[in-house]
Amino acid sequence: MDKSTFEDRKAIIAGPMHGSLRHDSAHKHVTGTADYIDDIPEPTGLLHGALGLSDRAHAEILSIDLSEVAAYPGVVWTFTGKDVPGVNDVSSNGSHDEPLLAETLVQFHGQPIFAVIAETRDAARRAALLAKIEYRDLPHWSDIDGALANGSPLVITPMTLHRGEPETEMPNAERRLRGQMRIGGQEHFYLEGHIAVAIPGEDDEVTVWSSTQHPSEIQHIVGHVLDIPSNAVTVNVRRMGGGFGGKETQGNQFAALAAIAAKKLGRAIKFRPDRDEDMSATGKRHDFLVDYELGFDAEGRIHAVDATYAARCGFSSDLSGPVTDRALFHADSSYFYPHVHLTSKPLKTHTVSNTAFRGFGGPQGMLGAERFIEEIAYALGKDPLDIRKLNFYGQPGSGRTLTPYHQEVEDNIIARVVEELEETAEYRTRRNAIIAFNRDSRYIRKGIALTPVKFGISFTMTAFNQAGALVHIYQDGSIHLNHGGTEMGQGLYTKVAQVLADSFQVDIDRVKITATTTAKVPNTSATAASSGSDLNGMAAYDAARQIKERLVAFAAEKWNVTPSDVVFLPNRVRVGESEIPFPDFIKQAYFARVQLSAAGFYKTPKIHWDRKAGRGTPFYYFAYGAACTEVSIDTLTGEYLIDRTDILHDVGRSLNPAIDLGQVEGAFVQGMGWLTTEELWWDDKGRLRTHAPSTYKIPLASDRPKIFNVRLAEWSENTEATIGRSKAVGEPPLMLAISVLEALSMAVASVADYRVCPRLDAPATPERVLMAVERMKRV
Repeated sequence: MDKSTFEDRKAIIAGPMHGSLRHDSAHKHVTGTADYIDDIPEPTGLLHGALGLSDRAHAEILSIDLSEVAAYPGVVWTFTGKDVPGVNDVSSNGSHDEPLLAETLVQFHGQPIFAVIAETRDAARRAALLAKIEYRDLPHWSDIDGALANGSPLVITPMTLHRGEPETEMPNAERRLRGQMRIGGQEHFYLEGHIAVAIPGEDDEVTVWSSTQHPSEIQHIVGHVLDIPSNAVTVNVRRMGGGFGGKETQGNQFAALAAIAAKKLGRAIKFRPDRDEDMSATGKRHDFLVDYELGFDAEGRIHAVDATYAARCGFSSDLSGPVTDRALFHADSSYFYPHVHLTSKPLKTHTVSNTAFRGFGGPQGMLGAERFIEEIAYALGKDPLDIRKLNFYGQPGSGRTLTPYHQEVEDNIIARVVEELEETAEYRTRRNAIIAFNRDSRYIRKGIALTPVKFGISFTMTAFNQAGALVHIYQDGSIHLNHGGTEMGQGLYTKVAQVLADSFQVDIDRVKITATTTAKVPNTSATAASSGSDLNGMAAYDAARQIKERLVAFAAEKWNVTPSDVVFLPNRVRVGESEIPFPDFIKQAYFARVQLSAAGFYKTPKIHWDRKAGRGTPFYYFAYGAACTEVSIDTLTGEYLIDRTDILHDVGRSLNPAIDLGQVEGAFVQGMGWLTTEELWWDDKGRLRTHAPSTYKIPLASDRPKIFNVRLAEWSENTEATIGRSKAVGEPPLMLAISVLEALSMAVASVADYRVCPRLDAPATPERVLMAVERMKRV
């Protein structure tokens, strides 16, 4: 046994849990050396696919003539829904309401009707424009107002949350008001568009490389359309160039089309739509219309809430059920409602089916709640922050801890977060200064707002809260890690590798992160709901635990010591009084025939949900945060600047503070875009006109707050037994951007001396800000 003194041994490993470590691919991202699917060397004989899209919003298909398409030079095959070997459906929820290729009816402008396979991508795209399709137009509507006016059906059964006696208590409130808020949608605008490559195998086998957040669903859908079992389909993804929820279900169609053509032609097939096609044919964040009635007292304490959240869902159900459910789950924001009635209204429209987007309905629900607070504050002539604090959930035993869905809020730290930020951002002093500035400024008006975030963490579908991981240790001590989570730039791979390095007490460069594949970890859930680190980190930890238990038992037996005498130290193992370098220890374990591989598994405890009853514990815990934003608007043009933002966000005991800070900053800016410049617009023919960077405006680097102070609540630690007592960070910070809209609202309200609520809808484009200013002038 090696008994050297280890003079140069490290006191700590490189890359432990809770340490700041760069993203494993950061250097590749900035140098352009990170391989995405379109960078993979193309197989010999690769063919390219393109979509044939409808040019009607709602119509019967009378005839399809693809003769000119097939005759175009380089075209190898054209196919329609009739050529699908299995079931012509790619619905993610089994509703069979989303055909892969429309056969007799189109239900949105840009819906795929046929596909073209050609020798080159250019030939396929050009040929797709030559189809001759006859239609019989049907009535269509593309927005919530049109859906309501036409008695549109719902795409899925709505949900209702009810607690207390809102029907009888609303009339008993001292003050009451009614209102309405429009909340816009959002395009994901991932840098890497959708793409899929399918490679045929022998017999019924096919391998698919897909830019997807949900490899197991791609596997299921490909098997569905090919009429083959899941064990014949292997789906791989090393990384995505962004996802944000837009690649949870929307990649299904491209993978399915590529797989069908690959098996038919016996050649590799690639589908990579153009950005315009991608934006036209894939879903977005749901826009909402919120109708509300509030009952409150003279102090501003909420007594009763009755609200309906109507959503533009598109032509099929997709994920609209759980999205609108989560909107209701977050319609309380951080506030206790003694009596509450909330209802969703998932409306069918003749537009592309809307889908998951960072926050998954939660941002829309929370934004509605902040409007409630704003309405009360202006009605009473008070600072909105005072109304917020007055209505916060209380601590256990206060009688103010039960949510509208009957879950107790047991980990509430929102008051501490808000009070700390209020002090460090000097909110009161700055607000008084802004009011004084507005009193004397003729054209430029300022606003400031401090808003909270309370976001529930877990899939509301209980079965999805599970994960697996596969860990191998090789004879040289190097470690192979695979798990069911997908990497889309958020740093999941790095965090889970840190978990494994910490478990074995080895430097992180000893851990090899490998591409997510259904061939190694089966039946995975989507990397979504901010649960990637929680689920996959714990699964990897479980795999490490199994291997370590075997190694400890081996060492205890071999060297005749107790298990407690076997300790994993940085890059070595202490057995009794001796220390062995980790690679040597592993080599000896191998020769002793110790199994050095394990499949880890984790399922989130404590959660359950009864949707029909509207009761349960859908969330394992809550993540909290707060943001204070100051803005300036030009009342002559409606243009504005984000002058300063201060953020304090709760990630529990951070697994990687550097990555978490990046997530908070990025989420805030994305949320800011949703609420300010990003506007989706359909014309009267149901055509999406904002389908490219020329017409759809995401924030620029220059749009970020001029002063941007972001801190993590370093004192926070998850009360639940999550991995490292950390908390999710993917989605919750997006809602910090609500402070931007609220600050803009205050600036607008100053035009009427803060006497009325401006009711500024989202997105608050300069045009909307200007129109709101003009309304205030008429008050």
